[in-house]
Amino acid sequence: MEPVANIYPSVGHLIDPADRWSRQGHQGGVLWLTGLSGSGKSTLATTLEARIFGYGYQTYALDGDNLRHGLNADLGFSPNDRSENIRRVGEVAALLASAGVIVVTAFISPYREDRRTARTAVGEGFREVFLNPGLEVCERRDPKGLYKKARAGQIPEFTGISAPYEEPEKPDVMLDTGVLTCDECVEILADFVDRTFRQI
Repeated sequence: MEPVANIYPSVGHLIDPADRWSRQGHQGGVLWLTGLSGSGKSTLATTLEARIFGYGYQTYALDGDNLRHGLNADLGFSPNDRSENIRRVGEVAALLASAGVIVVTAFISPYREDRRTARTAVGEGFREVFLNPGLEVCERRDPKGLYKKARAGQIPEFTGISAPYEEPEKPDVMLDTGVLTCDECVEILADFVDRTFRQI
């Protein structure tokens, strides 16, 4: 069967992004937090969200666990499903960023190509943040007991153990969350947001 052509063209907007940014005092954009399970992504994303919201930014945190209960509930953890998970998240983040929101994402996103796809969807406002405490620290923390299960063979294709994690080659920010506290990381990223997205 031939695929049905998309008869609905992309919808344009009568509001220029620059006008949205001017009204709220900052550009839209995406801080894409990537790193192994246990590197601190979710904690840092939600803490940063609260911090910059207090500074007057329109912001929203997207977390992998939450989206897998809704938008991506039909996806598993195979390489193809992981890629589709990140593709969808990238598109959602791009829509929010185009509306002028600073989006803070918290996804392992283990493959470089998938992160490039997200960057392409978002465009110039995409910033990659690599949380890199090292596997040993992540495994020692193991807040959900996932590494223990993966080592016991109970979780197949677990990133960092039985599935690969491709480290960013040139992240916009890299944080050693095994050394830096959450508050220190938030200060660094809040300053980065201010320098990167604040309208002059």
